[in-house]
Amino acid sequence: MLHNQAEEVIRDLIRPLVEADGGSIELLEVTRERVVVRLGGTCAGCPGKPYTLSRMIEPALRKALGMAIRVEARFAS
Repeated sequence: MLHNQAEEVIRDLIRPLVEADGGSIELLEVTRERVVVRLGGTCAGCPGKPYTLSRMIEPALRKALGMAIRVEARFAS
């Protein structure tokens, strides 16, 4: 259930914004306390990726899944 909710938030809210800047996002793992995503495209080398994670991705996922959720990112090469 959490995986489906996370995928919906990424698909409907986050992915369009990330792709608009030439990036990509893929959901890798969801547990009760953690969501792991892979950022690629322009996101992989962007100096603003900490901002993207802390100000866009994490708040959207916390709103949907609960405030205890942590978001971790892997970066495609």
